[in-house]
Amino acid sequence: MKHTLLGTIVAVALFACSLSGFSQSVQSVDSLQAMILTPPTSEKPRINGAKVFGVRLGSPFMYTIATTGVRPMKFSATGLPKGLSLDPKKGFITGNINTKGTYDVLLKAKNAKGTAERKLKIVVGETIALTPPMGWNSWNVFAGEVSADKVKRAADAMVNSGLINHGWTYINIDDYWENNHQKKNDPTLQGDFRDAEGNVQPNARFADMKGLVDYIHGQGLKAGLYSSPGPLTCGRCAGSWQHEVQDAQTYANWGFDYLKYDWCSYNKIAQDSTQKEVPIYIRNKSTDSAGAIYPYALMGKALAAQKRDIVFSLCQYGMADVWKWGATVNGNCWRTTGDINDSWKSMSSIGFKQDKCAPYAAPGHFNDPDMLVVGYVGWGKPHPTRLTPDEQYTHISLWSLLAAPLLIGCDMEKLDAFTLNLLTNDEVIDVDQDALGKAATKVYSDNSVDVYAKPLEDGSMAVGLFNRGADKATIKAIWKDLGIKGKWKVRDLWRQKDLGVQSDRFEAEVASHGVVLVKLVADN
Repeated sequence: MKHTLLGTIVAVALFACSLSGFSQSVQSVDSLQAMILTPPTSEKPRINGAKVFGVRLGSPFMYTIATTGVRPMKFSATGLPKGLSLDPKKGFITGNINTKGTYDVLLKAKNAKGTAERKLKIVVGETIALTPPMGWNSWNVFAGEVSADKVKRAADAMVNSGLINHGWTYINIDDYWENNHQKKNDPTLQGDFRDAEGNVQPNARFADMKGLVDYIHGQGLKAGLYSSPGPLTCGRCAGSWQHEVQDAQTYANWGFDYLKYDWCSYNKIAQDSTQKEVPIYIRNKSTDSAGAIYPYALMGKALAAQKRDIVFSLCQYGMADVWKWGATVNGNCWRTTGDINDSWKSMSSIGFKQDKCAPYAAPGHFNDPDMLVVGYVGWGKPHPTRLTPDEQYTHISLWSLLAAPLLIGCDMEKLDAFTLNLLTNDEVIDVDQDALGKAATKVYSDNSVDVYAKPLEDGSMAVGLFNRGADKATIKAIWKDLGIKGKWKVRDLWRQKDLGVQSDRFEAEVASHGVVLVKLVADN
């Protein structure tokens, strides 16, 4: 089994490196094993995921206690608010809370190897998504070939791979669940956009939306959907223009928990002077803030009126500085950039230009530099990512420091050992899911060397040393640049290894396009 696993790693790593033009000679099995940095998870229980969870008054509550360790596992909780109950075998907490407030809950998980405890703060109020959403989206792998069967299989893989035990939650359907009148050669996309009452109609691939969502929920996961404020989506399927309230009600009735709302054909509406309620679009590929806000405020209000919590993801590519107003339209996250692809140029140019947005990240409201491009991706023509292993570590480290939504875009049924290890480091995920909700900023930059720092809720700090250059480099994180002084314990988060106590600075040799991600804890 060990040789089979390493053989898979060899094949995937070599293919990924060759596609990206990465020239590195692999000398031995040991050197390939070194690409996997995170130690195996313990058989003992470890409770993972966010330590804070927001829900609106009376909305259906659904929280899965993400826990690694051998099964069977028995779960318990003390301090659950009235209206919630726990399935002790599955670890699903469900119900409704009808009293506002903050509730401190102690979660427990027990198996044959031991017991784990972790505190969870449940906040019943107006804000949801208190930490960045984590899950999967269909677009980067299937694009227009998505189907209910593929979505179900992705949900199954989320559970069977163990990703669910690390806090991965959402299974999101992107474009092409609706009918499309332009794809005449595809009978599965043919049909009316809406019925006689104006209700949006799923295409033949998604014959039973309610049943699909129930299936996803039954796995302990949540379900997401996609639409556009224009008459058509990016794929020229049915959009929500003039049916915003009706569509929000439909999504809620189906049971969806997440909506990605993509600008697309709304361009044409915004430029139409006959649409008096829509401010005029400025024709330089950006919008005035009023014109950009209008369609999102409309859908944001419609979603907030539903009797279930639906995360609202604004997808309009950063136009009109969306990070400055996204929260005002009930947005929980907003794209700050154009689409990403699986190249170093695309990922790095997006990831390292997020400082302008950082001050606007907060619990319930996060900047979104687009989805993850690790694993088997390809937008309908799947292939192993063209990012090298070091570039993939940079990708996950930077997105976690930025408090970005973590949405896997790969084929969930083709998770190789390296990709699975990359997505299951709980100490790295904790950086992204930190309850303080702050995004890292660049505290030092010199040519191709960058140092990012992110304050964490417990008073510690996550620091990323990034090398964008073509050669390895020694990078220093100097306490003065970080705004700290004294002695600090240093922990390598990818290797989950303590590096001792440092004063004044920490330095490390960093591979080309690579990263060293550490956590600093004051040594009192």
